[in-house]
Amino acid sequence: MNNMAHGIAAGILIGTAVFTVAADQAAVTPPQTSALLLELFADGVQIYTCEAKESRFQWSFKAPEANLFDKQGRQIGTHFGGPTWKLDDGSAVVGEVIAKADAPEPDAIQWLLLRAKSHEGSGTLSAVAYIRRTETKGGVAPGAGCDASHLSEQARVRYSATYQFFSEKKGK
Repeated sequence: MNNMAHGIAAGILIGTAVFTVAADQAAVTPPQTSALLLELFADGVQIYTCEAKESRFQWSFKAPEANLFDKQGRQIGTHFGGPTWKLDDGSAVVGEVIAKADAPEPDAIQWLLLRAKSHEGSGTLSAVAYIRRTETKGGVAPGAGCDASHLSEQARVRYSATYQFFSEKKGK
């Protein structure tokens, strides 16, 4: 293949990847009535438990366990079951999933849009209406290893993600 053909092939591949990411972003975009409050980066694990369901064994998601970092790399909170995000300022938000999109990266957990269902404290997260998880890496349940001899065992699968927290805009 000549250089021009390589360039065209690379452009096609790059264009496809950009389109996939854009499609996934759109599926988990919060309402236009929301405004970005905060963006944090999570590094941790997704916890799965081996369970018997309908005479089969499978890994079932239990909870996340991650540290939350700001853009300067300082840990300012944690993410855990609920799902809950809690910051060092004492504020916390619990979310419920309202939209999902497959991650563009293979073997990465889904991108999500969550609606806040409860709050704690009066800090930064007290005004959150939506949470978006994107840029995921890892975290997918193991493909094997769940059988009768491993019943109730846990698998802790490393993951990272970007979490964006949105408030409702006031008025127009």
